[in-house]
Amino acid sequence: MNFTSHVDAVVAVAVALVNGLTPGDAYGRRYLPPAGDALPAAATAALRAGQRTAREVTPAEAANLAAAAGRLRPVFEAVDAGDLDSAASQVNALLAGTGARPQLDRHDGEPWHLHFHGSTNGLAEGWAAGCATGLAVVLGTDQAGRLGVCTALRCDRVYVDASRNGTRRFCSLACQNRVKAAAFRARQPGR
Repeated sequence: MNFTSHVDAVVAVAVALVNGLTPGDAYGRRYLPPAGDALPAAATAALRAGQRTAREVTPAEAANLAAAAGRLRPVFEAVDAGDLDSAASQVNALLAGTGARPQLDRHDGEPWHLHFHGSTNGLAEGWAAGCATGLAVVLGTDQAGRLGVCTALRCDRVYVDASRNGTRRFCSLACQNRVKAAAFRARQPGR
């Protein structure tokens, strides 16, 4: 989807945080997010999903980002279930909890553009506020249904449907291929 480059970036980070830092199922297997010394690297990688370089995340920041990811996941689940009222309530709670506020910023040789900050200048709260605001922008458009949860068996990873016709059902090509292969095997004689 192309909302604005910054909204696209923070929503991509929201997806990466949820998929990388929350437990569940991924690609047909149980998924436990990295912990301990591996958590900061996973959190840093999720922040880099926004297509900008991010400094290395500290262990405390990584723990806060993992907690934020846990609060972001229900938004995707509510949208996927068709419960936009619940998704909006959850996003409103995130916005209030982070003290999200818009601000025009200019950096890296770019023109002025809108950023979303938290009530403090902390990295984790700033990203949580930005992700919540990005999801609020998406939910406030007719494109809210583009947020989803993978429909493949034993996968609950989330995604943003950027396809032209808005029919994406899987978090990845791997899950799509798993479902197609299983359907093919099921159609074979003698099975």
